[in-house]
Amino acid sequence: MFDLRDLDRPIVGAPMAGGPSTPELAAAVTNAGGLGFLAAGYRTAEDLAGQLEQAQQLTNGPLGVNLFVPDDFRPAADELDAYRSSLAGVASELGVESGLPKADDDGWHAKLEAVLDLRPAAVSFTFGCPEGAVLRTFADAGILPIVTVTTAAEAELALARGARTLAVQGPDAGGHRGTLDQRDEPTTQKFEDTLAEIRAVSQVPLAVGGGVSGPDDVVRLLDRGADAVQIGTALLLADEAGTNPLHRAALTDFSSTSLTRAYTGRVARGLTNRFIRDHPDAPVGYPHLHHVTAPLRKAAVVQGNADVAHFWAGTGFASAQPGPAARIIERFSP
Repeated sequence: MFDLRDLDRPIVGAPMAGGPSTPELAAAVTNAGGLGFLAAGYRTAEDLAGQLEQAQQLTNGPLGVNLFVPDDFRPAADELDAYRSSLAGVASELGVESGLPKADDDGWHAKLEAVLDLRPAAVSFTFGCPEGAVLRTFADAGILPIVTVTTAAEAELALARGARTLAVQGPDAGGHRGTLDQRDEPTTQKFEDTLAEIRAVSQVPLAVGGGVSGPDDVVRLLDRGADAVQIGTALLLADEAGTNPLHRAALTDFSSTSLTRAYTGRVARGLTNRFIRDHPDAPVGYPHLHHVTAPLRKAAVVQGNADVAHFWAGTGFASAQPGPAARIIERFSP
């Protein structure tokens, strides 16, 4: 079974759903000596399979696939209705209607089957911890099961269910926070303390990330117990990334990031724009709010409206540089 400690370079390319992660990017990270990831979120199982097959044709090295774990949380209908109503002005501005809130499992079972069929080196899970039977199935198939965690308590749960590696996400990471329960507010504990607590309860390899801006951060995290360091925002400007042009421009035009539930109902970190500022009290409710705001976000990108579009990014976004992914991985390598 694949082991993070066998990488030529201790760098993991974070999965970034919604466009930035591509077969070309995943393969380029792997070919540079790291572990490239594909993001299965928001894709059909057939699309995922096609992307994985394409990536496997571009590299002989290890690849990973990230899956969203569904949960059964049901937000209050009146809160969803009130939030959707609050978006009427934005929808009118963009000339579209907001979507309807709904639950879905992101094609969970079909994607599990696709990954088992194509057998990448690793599969990681975000937004929850699968049951032990799921993790054992992948381990028995020789696919490394990784669970994303943000606290020592989450780490202990994941280990008890059979995680063979942990992706430890710090508070400065871009995109969705990987709390196992979407209702939880992310910890405000100093990340070094959280990492030390997780290292103390875990003997499995750790891929650690969040706000990584350069090789000094990589060395710092390796010295504090990481076996590999995960970077995502640093790859958004890579030539091989599928980051849309508006997002690419925003990484140089904006000056700060914020945590918000405004776009999806789950806490996520993105570049601070008007939409985030105008909706500080968005309710908990993933994927319900994701479906509500999806038409607005899509229209905003098409229309070049940076006030409404979402731009996931970590706190180290200002250090992101364009160029081939191989050069970026080389720059971050200790």
